[in-house]
Amino acid sequence: MAYKNLREFICCLESQAELVRVTEQVSPILEITEIADRVMKAGGPALLFERPTGFDIPVLINAMGSQKRMALALGVEDISEITREVETLLQPEIPDSLVGKIRLLSRYGRLAMFTPKVVSSGPCQEIVVTDNASLADLPVLQCWPGDGGQFITLPMVFTKDPHTGTRNVGMYRMQVYDERTTGMHWHPQKVGACHYAEYERLNRRMEVAVALGGDPALIYSASAPLPEELDEMVFAGFLRKKAVEMVQCKTVNLQVPAESEIVIEGYVDPYERRLEGPFGDHTGYYSSASDFPVFHVTCITMRESPIYPATIVGRPPMEDCFMAKATERIFLPLLRLQIPEIVDINLPIEGVFHNFAFVSIRKRYPGQARKVMHALWGLGQMAFTKVIVVFDENVDVHDLGEVIWRLGNNIDPERDVEFVIGPVDILDHASRHPGFGSKMGIDATKKMPGEGFTREWPDEIRMSSEVIAHIDEIWERLGIQLPTPR
Repeated sequence: MAYKNLREFICCLESQAELVRVTEQVSPILEITEIADRVMKAGGPALLFERPTGFDIPVLINAMGSQKRMALALGVEDISEITREVETLLQPEIPDSLVGKIRLLSRYGRLAMFTPKVVSSGPCQEIVVTDNASLADLPVLQCWPGDGGQFITLPMVFTKDPHTGTRNVGMYRMQVYDERTTGMHWHPQKVGACHYAEYERLNRRMEVAVALGGDPALIYSASAPLPEELDEMVFAGFLRKKAVEMVQCKTVNLQVPAESEIVIEGYVDPYERRLEGPFGDHTGYYSSASDFPVFHVTCITMRESPIYPATIVGRPPMEDCFMAKATERIFLPLLRLQIPEIVDINLPIEGVFHNFAFVSIRKRYPGQARKVMHALWGLGQMAFTKVIVVFDENVDVHDLGEVIWRLGNNIDPERDVEFVIGPVDILDHASRHPGFGSKMGIDATKKMPGEGFTREWPDEIRMSSEVIAHIDEIWERLGIQLPTPR
């Protein structure tokens, strides 16, 4: 299901009793964060602040902050529907007939159906401001007391490769310095940063466009860890089952979604840097201030009566946790394609998605768990995973109680733990250097003789199926009331 724009999604949330309109005046400086944080921690609804103090632009926050709302955002009943679609796309059956071959070709051609469509005009340009464009007109949040200032937190940042013209859309926070400039928080491994590095090498100015709002499938796609060759707007079209309509920007040679709420156009000059941060990050700690490129505003366009979408990050659970969990599920088939023995994976919310990965595998040979660890560390953003624990296929890696039980029972620490040195998440404040440190792999699988294990591995304690069935049959007659699990 495709939402035409953010407003349709808001209507959907209201119809499902998943949104609360806040009519009280609340400041974008810290107060919206405090309210949203309480709601997020309690598993509460999306919030539309209709009267942010000093502004006539409403602020939408926590719109994707639950499993249900994340599924609604992507137009499905359950994220597993998308997982199955991706599996079908990646692992088709081998056709044995002409009809089967035609179906196979059409299946692979589906992504081409979702190439963005350029239109002559769009609602995002109902208002165009150039000379007097000011970021001070937007209700940009200061999220936490120690932040370096106000930050745009849910942007879709559009850039182009200077040689190929290939588009990238990423989600990078932007600290507002003044009415016409912001920071551009590009980590070195991000595609936007790679584009910028090439512009610097060529000593050329790089044009940038920042879109806020639109169908939530677009917003999610900007955060997804896609292969560099896959256009985020094509992926958004695949998710929403309809091509994204794009419109040409007014002052830069870039295209943005026509149904965006607000678009900020501008550029980043080569070699210009400015101190950015600190910022209260998704780790639950402040990330340190550092020098980053500077974005200069040339134009702001928007709808009549726009809505400003935002999010906050901090100690989990927060809204971004549910976006990340959707990524875990949607991209599981891609992991299995490259590492076929993987059964399942859990990137627990408490581990802020790069501290822990619990993986179950079909183990067939000695050392396979370690092979999987290193394969995962070699895959994109999985390279930043601090601790990978590998279990056998019968382990439910989403049950943290079972994970801890198996981990405690199934390892000999000296034998089953290994350390590697390499890139780590730039936000890891405990690493020896920013972006560089150690990672740990733990083999919690059943050990084989080929791994030097000569003892007998014990059976798990399990009741016989006949006794279980009999007790199930007579249970109500026993008169025992069990408490409801918390």
